[in-house]
Amino acid sequence: MKIIFAAVIKIRNVNPYILVSAVRANTIKSGWRKPIPVLVRVNGKPARQWRINMMPVGNGDFYLYLHGDIRRASRTSVGDRVRIEINFDANYRNGPQHSMPTWFRQGLAANPQAKENWLDLSPSRKKEILRYFSRLKSPAAQGRNLSRALHVLSGAAGRFMGRTWAEGS
Repeated sequence: MKIIFAAVIKIRNVNPYILVSAVRANTIKSGWRKPIPVLVRVNGKPARQWRINMMPVGNGDFYLYLHGDIRRASRTSVGDRVRIEINFDANYRNGPQHSMPTWFRQGLAANPQAKENWLDLSPSRKKEILRYFSRLKSPAAQGRNLSRALHVLSGAAGRFMGRTWAEGS
């Protein structure tokens, strides 16, 4: 089921989002309480709908977080009133969709605590990290991010990928 509505892009912590009411979420997928896989366009952009999981708020509403790529494609930012188009993504498959880079696999193999904490991460967190790693092209960027990832996955407190980490998660 497809829904189209207007909303203002808001921000939660550092994450731009659209609040999708329980009534609208129920129209997309009736009775769903966990993250809802959807295909999204903002102001008709991008041409090919963007895959996102709407995250439950806890009261039946959902957060539709808007990744930087979709905001760039639609030329929108926080505070803009936008036209949202949402379809349920029946072809969604759970878990990581990007392979683990060799440099990250080797780093985990050399750090047993980081590897153990990696294995304990939720599939969605692994998916997010592997998607981010897949975009890193330069050896310098890969090295910086490997160091940060192993630091927080080994249990040290720190920030990585816009989150505060403690005890490996």
